[in-house]
Amino acid sequence: MNRLLAITSKEDIPPQYRETPIGLLLEYHNLKRPFATYTKAELLIGMCMDNRKHLHIPDNFAFIIRAGGANLRYSEFKVSYAIAVGGVRCIALIGHNQCGMVNLIARKGQFVEGLVKAAGWQPQQAEEHFYHFAPMFEIGNEIDFVLSEVKRLRLRYPKILVTPLLYRLEDGCLSLIEEDTRSSGQDAR
Repeated sequence: MNRLLAITSKEDIPPQYRETPIGLLLEYHNLKRPFATYTKAELLIGMCMDNRKHLHIPDNFAFIIRAGGANLRYSEFKVSYAIAVGGVRCIALIGHNQCGMVNLIARKGQFVEGLVKAAGWQPQQAEEHFYHFAPMFEIGNEIDFVLSEVKRLRLRYPKILVTPLLYRLEDGCLSLIEEDTRSSGQDAR
C-alpha cells in the first residue's frame, strides 16, 4: 500500500487535480468540503459493488457505476453514455482494500454452497457457473487492477482524465494511487 497518496488537506491534492472534478471529489469525501449544488454530473465514478463503501458527495455531482472490483470492462456502454450524453470529462476509478474479487478461487466453496442453499441451484450447476465467470471477474491485486483498468480506459477514451483511487475500509478515506507517469499514457490535466 506504499503507492498510496493520502489526502488529509487541500494541499495534499496534486496541483493537476485541484479545481477539477477529481479534486472536488477528494475535497467532498475526505475533507468534508461544503456541498455545492449541481444540475448535471461533473464526473463518472466507477467503484466496487461492495456494501462497505459510501461516498460523501453532493447530489447530481457524479454518475456512479458499481461493479465487482471496480471492473468496468462489462459496463463500457454505460461509460460511453456518461461521456457522450452526460458530458463528463473525468473518470474516478475507485478500488478498495479487502476486495472480494481478489482470490476468487478461495471463495469457490462458499459461492457454490450459497447458490445451492439460497437460490436452489444444483451443486454442479453452481460450480460450472463459478468456473465460467470467475476468470472474468478475478482482479488479482486491488491496486494493480485499478492501475491496469485506468490504463485500458485511457486508451479507449484518450481525451478523458481517468484517475486511480483506493478507498481504505479502515478509515473510509480515498487515496490517490501513485503511478509511473512514464508508462501511464496520460498526464493529469
